[in-house]
Amino acid sequence: MLGLLLSVNLVNYLDRQVLYSLLPQIQEELAINDAQAGRLASAFMLVYMFAAPPIGYWADKHGRRLWITVGVALWSVATVASGLAATYTLLFLARAAVGIGESCYGAISPSFVAEHYPARQRGSVLALFSMAIPVGSALGYIIGGNIGQHWGWRSAFYIVGVPGLLLAFLTARLKEPRTTIESAPHSAFFSYRALFDIPSFTLVTLALAAMTFALGGYAVWMPSFFHRTWGLDLAQAGTIFGGITVVSGIVGSLAGGWLSDWALRFNSRAHFLVSGLGLVAGMPLAMVALLSRNFHVAAGALFLAEFFLFLNMGPLNAVIVAVTDLKSRSMAFAANIFVLHALGDAISPAIIGAASDAWNLRAALFGASFALGLAGLLCFWGMRHYDRDCARVQHA
Repeated sequence: MLGLLLSVNLVNYLDRQVLYSLLPQIQEELAINDAQAGRLASAFMLVYMFAAPPIGYWADKHGRRLWITVGVALWSVATVASGLAATYTLLFLARAAVGIGESCYGAISPSFVAEHYPARQRGSVLALFSMAIPVGSALGYIIGGNIGQHWGWRSAFYIVGVPGLLLAFLTARLKEPRTTIESAPHSAFFSYRALFDIPSFTLVTLALAAMTFALGGYAVWMPSFFHRTWGLDLAQAGTIFGGITVVSGIVGSLAGGWLSDWALRFNSRAHFLVSGLGLVAGMPLAMVALLSRNFHVAAGALFLAEFFLFLNMGPLNAVIVAVTDLKSRSMAFAANIFVLHALGDAISPAIIGAASDAWNLRAALFGASFALGLAGLLCFWGMRHYDRDCARVQHA
């Protein structure tokens, strides 16, 4: 189960991020500016975040396996359709359709995975599962950049869309870890509203939103930053940024999960603590990477920044599982998706693109980096409420 869903999650982020390594070619062929290019990312995120809440509610009421399978198939077809788009509008609509499919998976899969494991292992397990974020993203940059360089941006979409269709057949054989489906006791609105009465959930969601504002901007614009600032071609920019992301992401994600599970022996709030320290440490390193006039210094600082920023991948997801009860857990991840993208990467690529048109890309990315420090402070604030929120779930 974990191996299959990890593989699906890799393809999930590969198909999501492949667009960004191809932006220079797409902008040239379709004659679009940076603000329009940023809106392609926002199209995906807006649909993704609005589709997640109803899907999470229905999945908690009626089961999750079907939603996972349909979602994987839908986003894979939409990825292939992105390569067929003849105009900016059609590409915009195709990327929006990718968001519908991926929302089915993003809202459901973390709780599906977590419920197969005891609480003491969830930080590490969810870190392994979340490792697909940097690895899949890196594959999107590397594969997209190299295919785009040699065969064009349309071929990249065709090639990366196919694996998801094959994986969709395998996900249909998954078994639901819950022995019964517990319907939410209230309407969707009141069920979601109740989640935000849990301080730890609210704070972890806001922390992830602040982090995602910055990282979402990096994900979209860093290959273009490498291309413009250092004169790298499409393949070089995608490969270098992808290589930095995949290595730092694997090491950081696994280290964060292991460290937070180990630290639970001494501090019950370790998931928040490890995440907050990583975010605070990552912010100045990211700023060095953007300001440095030496490419090797910039690349090294970016590697270290991403290592610290990826420490929270497993721990913060484990917080969501720990402070929400079984009958509303998919809804919790769906609500988390909605807020973190609404305040994060649904808006930051377009904002950064507009700021880049007004000033320059370096200044736009630097400004977005301050959100990382805010994310760290919200994690430290969440530590004050975590024990009480966990006790409430255990006694429910």
